[in-house]
Amino acid sequence: MTIANRKYILIAVTTSSFMTPFMVSSLNLAIPSIGEEFGGDVYALSWVITGYLLASAVFLLPWGRLSDIVGRKKIFTTGIMFFVFSTFLCGLSWSLQSLLIFRIAQGIFSAMFFATSIPILTLSFSPQERGRVLGINSAAVYTGLSLGPVIGGWLNHHLGWQYIFFLTAGLAFLVLYFVLRYMSGEWLGVKGEKFDYTGSVLYGIALVAIMYASSSLAKWNGAIILLISGLIIMVCFVFYELRQKCPLIDVGLFKKNTVFAFSNLAALINYSATYAIGFLISLYLQVARGFDSQIAGLILLSQPVLQALFSPFAGRLSDRIEPRIVATFGMSITTIGLFIFSFLTAETPLWFLVVNLALQGIGFAFFAAPNNNAIMTAVEKKEYGVASAVLGTMRIVGQSLSMVLMTLVTSIYLGQVNISPVYSELITKSTRVSFLIFALICCGGIFASGARGNLEKKECKER
Repeated sequence: MTIANRKYILIAVTTSSFMTPFMVSSLNLAIPSIGEEFGGDVYALSWVITGYLLASAVFLLPWGRLSDIVGRKKIFTTGIMFFVFSTFLCGLSWSLQSLLIFRIAQGIFSAMFFATSIPILTLSFSPQERGRVLGINSAAVYTGLSLGPVIGGWLNHHLGWQYIFFLTAGLAFLVLYFVLRYMSGEWLGVKGEKFDYTGSVLYGIALVAIMYASSSLAKWNGAIILLISGLIIMVCFVFYELRQKCPLIDVGLFKKNTVFAFSNLAALINYSATYAIGFLISLYLQVARGFDSQIAGLILLSQPVLQALFSPFAGRLSDRIEPRIVATFGMSITTIGLFIFSFLTAETPLWFLVVNLALQGIGFAFFAAPNNNAIMTAVEKKEYGVASAVLGTMRIVGQSLSMVLMTLVTSIYLGQVNISPVYSELITKSTRVSFLIFALICCGGIFASGARGNLEKKECKER
C-alpha cells in the first residue's frame, strides 16, 4: 500500500468519524425546530436521537463480527454507501414517522463503518504510526462534537434542520469517493469461522425490548412485561454464547478479566449519565430561556472544546499514572458537574452554565482516554477486535440509556404535550430532576472505575 493511498484512507476514516458526532450534536439543536414542523411531544422527538442510537447498538457487534469473516473494507464501503442514501432521505422526510424510519436506517448503516474504522486504520499503518493516526481519528470525533452545535445551529436557524442531513450526506459521499478510489485490498480477521446468526438475533431482540420498554414505562402499562422479557432473553443470550465455538462475543472475557469488565462498566455508566446533556441543555436554552439555535449552539460549544483540548493530555497522563486513578478523577469531576446542573433555574447566569459545561468537558476528557487505555491494555493483541467492539457497544448502549432515562423523566412531568414555551417551568423542573438522577448514577461510576484493579500490577503478574 502506497503512502498516498494510506493518506487517503486516513482522510476517509477520520471524515467518517467526524460526520456522525457532528450530525448527532447538530440535531440536539434542531429538535425544537423538528417539533415545530412535525409536532410531537418530548417522548416522540427523543426517538429522533434514540432510534438512531438503538439501531447502532443492536448492529454494532454483528457487523464487527461479520467484518472479521467477510472483510473490513467490504462492510465499511457498504455501510458508507447506504448511509449516504438514508441520510439524504432524512432531509427529505415529510413526517416525524418517516424521519424516525430513516434515522433507524442511518443507525444500522453507520454501525457498519463504525465497527470497522479502527481496525482499518490499525491494519493500514505500521505499529510506529498507529498512535498518531488513532490520535488524529479521536481528534476528528471531538472536532465533530465541537463544530456540530455551531454549524448545525447556524444551518438550522438560517436554512432549516434538513440541511444538517444534506451536509452530512455530502461528507459521506466524499468518504465513499476516497474509499472506492484509493482503498485497495481487503482485511480479514478470521477465516473459516461461522457467523453467529442465532446469537445476533437474541442480542438484538433483547436490546430492543429493554430499551423500548425502559423509555415507555411512563406511557404504557405493558412496558414492564416487555422489560422483564428483554432481560430474560439477554440472560438466555449470555448462556447461549458461553456454549458457542464461534460466539458473537466472548462473554467469558468479562469473568476472567476484572480490569476489562469494570472499565467497560464504568464506560457504560459514564455515557448513561452524560450523553443527554446536549439534548437537555438545548431544550432548556431554546424553550425555557428563549434563545435561538445559534446562541444555544455557541453555549454548548464549551463542553466538547475543553474535551478535545484535555483528552490528549489525559491520555498521556494515563501512560505515566495508573489509568484507574486518572479515570476515577475524571468521573468524580463529571459527577460534581451533573449535581450542579440539578440546580438550574430560569435565572441561572449564562456564564455559570458555560463554566459548568466546560467542567463537564474536562471531566469526560480525564475519564474517556484513560479508560480506553485501560481497556485496550488489559487484553491481549488477539482480543483487540473484541475489546474495541465491546467498548463501542458500551458507548452506544450508554448513550441510548441516557436518552431513555431523560425521556422517562420528561414524560412524567410533561405527559404527551408538544414542546412549547408555555411549559418552560415544567421543562426546567424535569431537566433538574434528570441531572440529579444522572449525578447519582455517576456516583456509582466512581466506584466502578475505582474497583477495576491496578493495571500495572496485573501486567507485572502476567510477566
